[in-house]
Amino acid sequence: MDCFHSGVSMDDSIKSSMGSSRREFLKYSLGTTATLSAVAAWAGIADSSAVIILENADGLLVADTTRCVGCRRCELACSEYHEGRSQPAIARIKVARNLNFGPRGQRAGTGSSMGEFGNLRIVQDTCLQCPHPVPCATACPHDAIVADTQTKARVVDRDKCTGCKLCLRACPWEMIVFDAAADKATKCFLCGGKPECAAACPALALRYVPWRDLTRATPVRQATLSLSKDLKSAGCTACH
Repeated sequence: MDCFHSGVSMDDSIKSSMGSSRREFLKYSLGTTATLSAVAAWAGIADSSAVIILENADGLLVADTTRCVGCRRCELACSEYHEGRSQPAIARIKVARNLNFGPRGQRAGTGSSMGEFGNLRIVQDTCLQCPHPVPCATACPHDAIVADTQTKARVVDRDKCTGCKLCLRACPWEMIVFDAAADKATKCFLCGGKPECAAACPALALRYVPWRDLTRATPVRQATLSLSKDLKSAGCTACH
């Protein structure tokens, strides 16, 4: 009865209540929409952020220096299979340029002075398929180095590669190769688990084995880019 005495009818009261509810609903809807838009925008930023390789490769290519005869058929097989031309300079495996043994023992370097008085072993360099953080992938500004879907080996996506050569400077073992004819970087990705170089070796000096970390046991050959200066390495600082 109070509503009648105050001059406000029941219908007016209901309409007022409904109007208030509608306004509250619209405010809530707009707030929810804004929140969802913000989440979507954040998700878009997250999706466009750099992809950091965390998983290890399934396998690894290793060499037995006591078996290598220096024929370099592995380099020919690699370049012919991947680039369609016989050009050892762009092979993803490197022969007779890394470690030799002399009076000072095992050491890194190149040149005619290496290997004097020693056993003159010829050594094959192979990609170590580095664990996280992967130097070449971290240095690439275009996220062109990813994990192969089949073997999880680190592979260069040529569609993304711009030929900037930063990955060449980032690899401590100089195992990234630059194909000047294609203006693209290349590297070993284990040929889908069946390396052509190993199949072509007449001395059985190359083997495809389950992956293990050999990065600490292999002497580095060059001073590399500082990964701490790269924006993508910021996500690695928590554990490195």
